[in-house]
Amino acid sequence: MKFFSDHGGEGLTAAENREPRTPLPVRMVASDEYLPIPQTAKQHEAEQRLYAYADGIAPKLGMSRRRFFQTSAGMAAGFLALNDTFGLLFSVSAAEAAAPEQASERAGALADQFIMDMHTHFLRDDTRLTQFVRLRKWVAAKGWNSQLAEGGQTIEDLKFDNYFKEVFLDSDTKVALISSAPSEIPEDWFLTNRQMADARERVNASAGSKRMMTHAIITPERPGWLDDLDAALELKPDSLKGYTVGDNTHKELARHPWRMDSEETYRGYEKAAAAGIRNICVHKGLWGRTMDERFPILAPYARVGDVAQAAKDWPQLNFIIYHAGYRLDDPGWALAEFERTGRIEWVTDLAQIPEKHGITNVYADLGQIFAQTLIAQPRICAAIMGQLIKGLGADHVCWGTDAVWTGSPQWQIEGLRRLEIPEDMQKAHGFSPLGPANGEVKAAIFGRNNAQLYGLDLAEAEMLQHDRFAVQKQQYIAAGAAPSNRRYGYVRKG
Repeated sequence: MKFFSDHGGEGLTAAENREPRTPLPVRMVASDEYLPIPQTAKQHEAEQRLYAYADGIAPKLGMSRRRFFQTSAGMAAGFLALNDTFGLLFSVSAAEAAAPEQASERAGALADQFIMDMHTHFLRDDTRLTQFVRLRKWVAAKGWNSQLAEGGQTIEDLKFDNYFKEVFLDSDTKVALISSAPSEIPEDWFLTNRQMADARERVNASAGSKRMMTHAIITPERPGWLDDLDAALELKPDSLKGYTVGDNTHKELARHPWRMDSEETYRGYEKAAAAGIRNICVHKGLWGRTMDERFPILAPYARVGDVAQAAKDWPQLNFIIYHAGYRLDDPGWALAEFERTGRIEWVTDLAQIPEKHGITNVYADLGQIFAQTLIAQPRICAAIMGQLIKGLGADHVCWGTDAVWTGSPQWQIEGLRRLEIPEDMQKAHGFSPLGPANGEVKAAIFGRNNAQLYGLDLAEAEMLQHDRFAVQKQQYIAAGAAPSNRRYGYVRKG
């Protein structure tokens, strides 16, 4: 909460009060890990185009605007609006937006696609995390959001019941990994390692299958961190995750940043490898240029310069770089820089590691960066995908959404299904096309790469079509699916 209040909190409001219930967001929605960027002029243009589509189509179908936005046709209209605003980047037709039957048929044909989202969040019922509630009370006290005191978004929206609906009912996600973030304040960890492990056991028992995996959080350089790691490894996590900037939630309190290639961190890798852990997930990027001045001590740790040496020294481990190291700045500025230099800050550095260092155990996670660039400047989103696939390989780019902060991940799933790298960009930079929604490249990114990393047999994954979650989803759809189209983070006012 202090991070927001010290660095722009006066201009923030809860997303569910500012964001209309559109099928995809119309401005950046952030968690409490970073500050959102205000709505751009292009985003505003796309928003207005989307309303025009809805107001022209919904009455003919006997629907309200909100109900239209809950349909597959409404989702298609969202991508039409992006095409109209940014150019032809998405595979979508006007007929699909105008005909719910056609849109539903397409959605149904892709519903069984295997999607393994290894970057999601929810809060446990017994969570000690309270800053979400405190921040909402603070927002209400400022008079920004009177509905918070009248039954608006509550902490319950960030717990499992709502997460289950958003992820497993309102999206085509089949397997998810629950993640967390550490803090110098123990109560402000998103989830403790034990809470994550308990959540995994309860979810999988409820599903009757392996629907959920978990991280355990590592905190190198903090006193006693290796003892904490020993305790975490006893919980048999599916992978480890760390934040090299230390406390990313309260950056002003961060006292223990660390490098991936330090001798101290290597002691943790040794323990992980001995315990059979192969995957080390590391938060990098999501660090705008203004952050360099605010937190100069932490800034070097947000970059990807320590990835290559760690991967070279530990070939038996896989290093999955969350957010693909993307700096997260004004997407228009990022696109201009890419068109001028052919580089995307820190993403290019990450993508060039295999060629420069001859290693194959570095992977890129798409959490948040795909979501934010897709709606703000889809050409930079396409460029990011092109660079990562060209440099790391299509088999080293991994699906993650950072849901539920930006709502149900379905709009992101639809975004990748429909996105194509423009031909001019392919020719200029040697990028390969992404191909069809269920083609080899997208199938690898959506699920096959994560399944291989986490040792999930795809034959076993087929059984998920018949577990208790699958039955619940069938019943939910039969009763008339009603996506909430809510966002659970924060947006800039104005």
